[in-house]
Amino acid sequence: MSKNKGFTLVELLLAITLLSILLALAYGGLHAATRATDRGQDVLEESGRLRMAHQFVRKQLNQAIPLAFNQNDGNDPNGQESEVFLGGPQSIRYVGPMPGYLGFGGPQVQQLSIVQGEEGMELVLEHALVQGFEEASLLERDPIGLIDHIEFAEFSFQGRDENGDLQAWVNTWEDTSTLPVAISLDIKFEEGAYAEWPWLVAAVKIDPSVAEGVNGDVTYQSAIKQMIERKKKRN
Repeated sequence: MSKNKGFTLVELLLAITLLSILLALAYGGLHAATRATDRGQDVLEESGRLRMAHQFVRKQLNQAIPLAFNQNDGNDPNGQESEVFLGGPQSIRYVGPMPGYLGFGGPQVQQLSIVQGEEGMELVLEHALVQGFEEASLLERDPIGLIDHIEFAEFSFQGRDENGDLQAWVNTWEDTSTLPVAISLDIKFEEGAYAEWPWLVAAVKIDPSVAEGVNGDVTYQSAIKQMIERKKKRN
């Protein structure tokens, strides 16, 4: 009688083992490819967010105008001039136009600050209408988070001397009645959070029609009137 041909138990176990190894290798490769794709997507999103924050801050600083948000009524015994720009290492305050999707009503007081948030230190924007501005006005809305996971951040400012020559960069702006010529923001992120922040240096573009009488002679109404008249002349 002829014997029936087939697989032995050892051969079957060997085949199952080889199949399991091949499936494990295939799953490992697929999982690695999926993780690489997800990581690539995360990097693109982080780079996009970083680029948007960088461009937004630069644009807002470029558009700062010499409009006083804290007027001196002339009775100040210390002779304090009207405040046009406040600047320190961790915070700046100035007046400028707001994007339509964030605010309305003409120029607004804007404050960029480095504060402690849920995801480490973060850069936030606060804003309020310049007309009738008070310190508490900045607290009426929640701060707008621009970028987080910050390990170190610092503002710097550059001005001109009496001869019109550029001065060295400083971390505190002393002459609050005038705008600096340029503002910089240096940021270093926590390890692995984002790509490197390009050192931001923004030149302040001052409209000459508004710059006249910057030391307290420009009011909200007169500044808006001058800007409207200048726009009409251009048209």
